[in-house]
Amino acid sequence: MTDTTLNLSHQLKLPCGAVLANRIAKSGMSEQLADRDGAPTDKLRRLYACWARSGAGLLITGNVMINRDGLVEPRNIVLDDDRNLADFATWADTVHAGGTAAVWMQINHPGRVATVPFTRRPVAPSAAREPVPGYNLRKPRELTGTRIQELIRSYGRTAELAVAAGFDGVQIHAAHGYLLSQFLSPLANTRDDHYGRDAVGRRRALLETVAAVRAAVGPHVPVSVKLNSKDFQHGGFTESDSLDVAVALADAGVDLLEISGGNYAEPAMEGVHHTGEAYFADYTRKVRDRVDIPLMLTGGLRTRATMETLLRDGVDLIGMARPMAFVPDYPARVLAGEAEPVLPAGPRPLGYRPLDGYLQLAAHNAQFHRIADGRTPHTHAGLGTVLRALGKMSAAMAGQAVLPR
Repeated sequence: MTDTTLNLSHQLKLPCGAVLANRIAKSGMSEQLADRDGAPTDKLRRLYACWARSGAGLLITGNVMINRDGLVEPRNIVLDDDRNLADFATWADTVHAGGTAAVWMQINHPGRVATVPFTRRPVAPSAAREPVPGYNLRKPRELTGTRIQELIRSYGRTAELAVAAGFDGVQIHAAHGYLLSQFLSPLANTRDDHYGRDAVGRRRALLETVAAVRAAVGPHVPVSVKLNSKDFQHGGFTESDSLDVAVALADAGVDLLEISGGNYAEPAMEGVHHTGEAYFADYTRKVRDRVDIPLMLTGGLRTRATMETLLRDGVDLIGMARPMAFVPDYPARVLAGEAEPVLPAGPRPLGYRPLDGYLQLAAHNAQFHRIADGRTPHTHAGLGTVLRALGKMSAAMAGQAVLPR
């Protein structure tokens, strides 16, 4: 049922009882601002101090790795034990001191798309290569059933530590081609045991992860899942599959389902399959017809008019990502009714989707580092900016000391 009176400034009460201050959230974007041990840095805290004043009611962190045997990028945050818990507590405190925003930790494992220098042999649901240059050089090891259960417990442990450090909730990343997304994909998961075989088996690892996280954080802490609408790959995770997973997640008691789409091979989350606003709105309407849990839509949203139309159509929370890399207070401007800022177009597409998506990510990451250094973001995102960002990423990769077991 839709509510024609909703607007962006209204609070959102989640099933667990937590309340968000308004209907705009910063969606997770990988910051790559950890120290050599995977701990939060002063730069990361400066970035979040800025976003804490952004006007958003919720900040969802970028990738926080559940253990050290796989990183998505160099300088990812890692939370797999309590060695740096005080640094994580300071990170959460930074957000809480800056305003009314809640902060949730996005927890993740890369599976077969782990960063090359730190994982010579990545793991995956099946021994199938990622079809993207760079990743397809390495054939992953198929996870044993015992190792899958260990990883599921690791998700629960990271969630427990996040809440102990003062984070207000957690989001399980099951989109964009990472490990739990790989389990959902018929292309990446060809197992013949109860973690594969059919659609029910392929979603088992995700549902068991949700149960482990819920058990770790208790009934009153928000537990969210980020889910692809589809993978945009022939023979992969389809919209029909995704709708069934959404129903299963609602039955499992998640507090918020964030909808996105795509992966490294088909980076739909970066807009390569779409024009205009609200990349995944049609799918979201179909989910709303099937479930009544809160829904967050991320991807291509820019204008207040579109955002409020979506709220009245059944979306509960508006997710913003790229705009907040270039205009950190974008939510506050939208909430105030100001004209939406003009955003840079980003690097010129080269025509190869995986590379175009990666260049977009590099352009965003360059702005995070500028904000973290106390500088204002660029008003452009040309190739020169991206190349400098890639140089910094390479230097970070060379100096990374978080090594896999």
